Amino acid sequence: MRVMVSCGEPSGDLYAGALAAEILRKRPSTEIVGFGGDRLEAAGARLLQNFSGLSVTGLLEVVRVLPRTYGTYRRLVEDAEATRPDVFVAVDFPDFNFVLARALKKRGIPIVYYISPQLWAWRSGRMATMKRLVERVLVIFPFEEQIYRDAGVPVEWVGHPLFDVAPAPAPRDAFLRSIGIDPERPVVALLPGSRTNELRAILPDLIAAAALIRQQRPDVQFLLARAPHLRDELLAPLLGAPLANRIVVVDGRADDVLAAADAAVVASGTITVQAALHGCPMVVVYRLSPMTYRLGKPFVRVETYAMPNLVAGRSVVRELIQDDFTPEAVASETVRLLTDPHYAESMRSDLRDVAAKLGGTGASSRAADAVLAVAERRAHVG
Repeated sequence: MRVMVSCGEPSGDLYAGALAAEILRKRPSTEIVGFGGDRLEAAGARLLQNFSGLSVTGLLEVVRVLPRTYGTYRRLVEDAEATRPDVFVAVDFPDFNFVLARALKKRGIPIVYYISPQLWAWRSGRMATMKRLVERVLVIFPFEEQIYRDAGVPVEWVGHPLFDVAPAPAPRDAFLRSIGIDPERPVVALLPGSRTNELRAILPDLIAAAALIRQQRPDVQFLLARAPHLRDELLAPLLGAPLANRIVVVDGRADDVLAAADAAVVASGTITVQAALHGCPMVVVYRLSPMTYRLGKPFVRVETYAMPNLVAGRSVVRELIQDDFTPEAVASETVRLLTDPHYAESMRSDLRDVAAKLGGTGASSRAADAVLAVAERRAHVG
C-alpha cells in the first residue's frame, strides 16, 4: 500500500508524523512518501521535499517562494504518476495542497484532507471545491464537523492530535532551576510563532512589551520559546534590547515553557491550543503585513481568531490583532494576568473546559484508520 502525504509547516509536520507512525504501526508494509519536515521523515516516510524555507504566511510572502513551491508541486505530481499512491493525505497548508489535490484527483488518486483548512473562517467558496475533491475530511475541532456536514462534505471528527504528541512537561521547579529561573518569582512565556515572517512582525513588539511589564513588575522573569529550525539571526531584535540578558531563550520545549509559566503571550495558531491544554493564561497576538491584511480582511467571516475562543464559542482569552497589537496593550493584559488572581483563575477554568472539548487521546489512531480505509478501497478496486 502506498500513501502520499503533504504538509508544509511545523505544526502540520508534527501531526503528519504522528499519523504516519500510526499507519505504519497498523500496516507496517505501507510505503509513505511526500512533502514535509523532520518529524514526518523520522516517523518512517520518504521525503521527496523538505518544507524548510517554504512555510510563510501572507499573500506577498507567498509570492517570494513561488518558484520553489512550483518545483515541489511538479516533483510530487511526477512521483504520483510513477508510483500511483492508493491515497493522498493533505495536511492543512491549503494554498499548496488544494492545487496538488486537484492534480492528483485528475489522476484517479483518492484524497483525504486531515487538519482541514479553516474554510468556515475565510474563503468559504472553497467548500464547494473541497466537496468535489475529497473522499473524506478529518477535522480536529468539534464545531467543524457540523459545518462540513451541512455543506455535504464527507466528514469525521477525530479529535485533536496534540493530546497524542504533546510530551508530558518536566516538573516546573526542576525545569526552571535547570535554566537559571527562580521558581518563586513570576514567569511570563513569550511564543512569537514558528514562521520567519511571524517572528519579524511579532518579536520586536513582544520585546518592547516585556520591558513595559518589568517596569510594573520588576520581579517578573521571561522565557522565550523558540520553535525548532528557526535561524539565530531571527532573534536579532532580542540581542540589542535592554532586557536581552533577562529573557531566557529555550529551544524546542514549548510544552515545558507553557506548563511552567504564570502567563503567556502567544502568536495566534496551534500554540494557543497547546497553551489551553496546559491551562496557561494567555494573551493572543498576531500581525500580517499591512497589504496582506487589507487584501484578506474582506474575506474573513469570523469575529475571533484564537482557537480557544472558537472552541468555547465565546471570548475566553484576549486577542490583540494587527493595529490592536501594541506593546502597551500586551503589557496591560499580561500584568492583569499576573496581578488579578480571580481573572487568571477564571481564564484557567475556561481553558480547562476548552481542553475537555477537544477529544482526548487517540486522534492520530482514528485518523490513520480513516486513511487506511480509503486506501484499502482504492487498492481493492484496483
